[in-house]
Amino acid sequence: MAQILSEQRYAQAIFDLALENNQVEQWGEDLAVVTETFQDADFAALMKHADMSAVNKLAATATVLAGVNAMVRNLVDLLVSKNSVDAIAGVHSGYTELLDSHLGRQRVEITTAVPLEAAETDRINAFVTGLVRRDVVLTTKVDESILGGLVIQIGDRLLDGSTKARLDGLRNRLHTEIAVSA
Repeated sequence: MAQILSEQRYAQAIFDLALENNQVEQWGEDLAVVTETFQDADFAALMKHADMSAVNKLAATATVLAGVNAMVRNLVDLLVSKNSVDAIAGVHSGYTELLDSHLGRQRVEITTAVPLEAAETDRINAFVTGLVRRDVVLTTKVDESILGGLVIQIGDRLLDGSTKARLDGLRNRLHTEIAVSA
């Protein structure tokens, strides 16, 4: 819990600085690069290696992240020096939420049993945009276990129109009716 709070504080601080410098989108892209870099298994292992000094870790991040904005690198250096590199993904996630809110965007995840065609994605995008009345950043994923239909995740709201959910509901109603009649 404490790490989540500190991730949110770091995200807010770096967002405020980006806003002051009029570079919120660029810094968001830089944080995505940083997160991707630290998700690399070899680089992450190097950063967590006990025998590697803090100076060498900072030198490694300076080399690998040479193209990243200096203020974003300062945040990374701070997290590396505090042995808090695990917080980087959370900071990026928090920053992305702040950026989306600032730009009036809503992230939406669509799960289907089969890959969607472009026309279907466009139709779903139009539907969700009308529903949330904001620009939508749509991501799709395939999960064959839902059998059919789709699941729409909008923030903390879930619209489950999957075949699996319908079958589960039918199964529960049948169990309830059998239990009541017995």
